Amino acid sequence: MKITFLGTGTSQGIPIIGSTHPVCLSTDPKDKRLRVSVLIEWNDFTYVIDCGPDFRQQMLNAKVSKIDGIVFTHEHADHTMGLDDIRPFFFRQGDIDLYAHKRVFKALKKRFDYIFTSKNKYPGVPSVVTHKIKNKPFRLGDLDVIPIDGLHYKLQVFGFRFKDFAYLTDMKTIEDEEIKKLDNLEVLVVNALREEPHMSHFNLEEALAFIENVKPKRAYLTHISHHLGFHEEVQQKLPKNVFLAYDNLQINI
Repeated sequence: MKITFLGTGTSQGIPIIGSTHPVCLSTDPKDKRLRVSVLIEWNDFTYVIDCGPDFRQQMLNAKVSKIDGIVFTHEHADHTMGLDDIRPFFFRQGDIDLYAHKRVFKALKKRFDYIFTSKNKYPGVPSVVTHKIKNKPFRLGDLDVIPIDGLHYKLQVFGFRFKDFAYLTDMKTIEDEEIKKLDNLEVLVVNALREEPHMSHFNLEEALAFIENVKPKRAYLTHISHHLGFHEEVQQKLPKNVFLAYDNLQINI
């Protein structure tokens, strides 16, 4: 299984438009972060988790020519607003499979009504096949994927376990029963917004405590704000099995 970090930034990305914060002015490529998303490939299958506003550029950066579907963690704009850019895939492949909580589809149908309508569809609009996720395993390709249910402040959000890999973003609260689903992981990816507390995201201290509780062999931090600091400086502070993810990083499991 190959994992590509398509984006590792928070909702505004890094650099933030117009910001003079030192991290936003950094020339280190690892300090430049598109909105958070990940590409997962195994056997002949290719899936993307979330498609935010940078989806088109991420697909070009990773040279992706085919996707088998998109899996959504939740409906916030930085995780969904690239949906229109599935058109090139639709033109080559046909209908695109989407996987999400029923609430997420309700939001998507409001934002992208022209995609989901069945009447008088405009020429060139992509078509999708919707698959509603509940908190139980579902099939992607030849693999059973396990949802991890959590809260993003008061909003329900899903993380996902693919065999020995788990991806969690925008998490703040996770019940013990859900954490048990993360036993014996090779790799855990989890959000770590900044050092200061935040009402809807793990900060760095909370993310590290969560990693210590789950005990994966390796962990990667994502959904990173410029307030966390420079990539190289933050990495030096982390435990030896914890890594700050960066855009276009690839790992194999």
